[in-house]
Amino acid sequence: MKFTASREALLKPLQAVIGVVERRQTMPILANVLLVAKNNRLSITATDLEVELVASGEADVSSGGEITVPGRKLLDICRALPESSEVAVSLSGDKLGLRSGRSRFTLTTLPAAEFPSVEDIKAGAPIELPQSMLGRLIEKTWFSMAQQDVRYYLNGLLLETGKKQLRAVATDGHRLALAQVQVDGKGLGTTETQVIVPRKGVLELQRLLGGQGDLTLELGQNHIRIQLDGIRFTSKLIDGRFPEYERVIPRDTDNVVTADRELLRGALQRTAILSNEKYRGIRLSVRAGSITLQAHNPEQEEAEEELEVGYTGDELEIGFNVNYLLDALGAIDAEQVTLSVVDGNSSCLLRDPGTDDCKYVVMPMRL
Repeated sequence: MKFTASREALLKPLQAVIGVVERRQTMPILANVLLVAKNNRLSITATDLEVELVASGEADVSSGGEITVPGRKLLDICRALPESSEVAVSLSGDKLGLRSGRSRFTLTTLPAAEFPSVEDIKAGAPIELPQSMLGRLIEKTWFSMAQQDVRYYLNGLLLETGKKQLRAVATDGHRLALAQVQVDGKGLGTTETQVIVPRKGVLELQRLLGGQGDLTLELGQNHIRIQLDGIRFTSKLIDGRFPEYERVIPRDTDNVVTADRELLRGALQRTAILSNEKYRGIRLSVRAGSITLQAHNPEQEEAEEELEVGYTGDELEIGFNVNYLLDALGAIDAEQVTLSVVDGNSSCLLRDPGTDDCKYVVMPMRL
């Protein structure tokens, strides 16, 4: 294997895939990236056995081949080289040599045959949609995913397709976030498909979805694959049944508070300063025209703030984890927000009153 490439042609694909290369590995090969040089292209693959990323760049290939080398060391070398410099790469025995100007580097290698890769994911029809659509769905829901929950199916994001719609749902059992978009792209049939993308894959996707172009989404039995901007993302799916989330969303609620989103968010942030650091509980006392926020902690410190709101329902008191309310308010774009509850012991539904595209449910807590 022998090729030359500009520093940037090496650096860009390396930066795109390096996120899945773990620093501490049980298998040495997973600390490596797979380099494949052929047809004047260099493709770089990284995997942690759950998520696989493949990116490519232009290279002047004089003899093709494939090999694996330590990913982070190769990235550090490319970063440290001067801008626009040329890099000559050649494989000699089990060592990979890099030359650029007066710099020389020799890296250890492992055989490409040992590198685990996913080729055919047995996917259905590919779905085409703008990157911004999927990016928005993830941005509006990812924070409600569970972290290391024994109910493993909660440690990820549900993606649901069908009826010309793409929907994302995340829940950790205490709160739920739902976002949906109408999609006119190819491949979205009428039959509903549900897959659960693991947390690591969701966070990696969030990092990649910054462009303006379209992407191709493929759903297989055990994998999801997305192609965008010369990068191929593949992730295993979580094998499990996601909860029937529709049943959690409150309906027919008579008690609806309408508030200025920024004013409510600011009041919650101030009151939260003196909430219990562990449980983060805050009490909302709602009556006609106003809402009072109260928090206290084991040091006998208290915070209280009153806010004018639109409300004509029953007087009620209800407690919530303030972080969950703040996360939901941070994800809503509108100037106004509605908080709907049935009574003082029921879940709260937060949403933009002008659209049904995003909904946030927060379970109450006893204070």
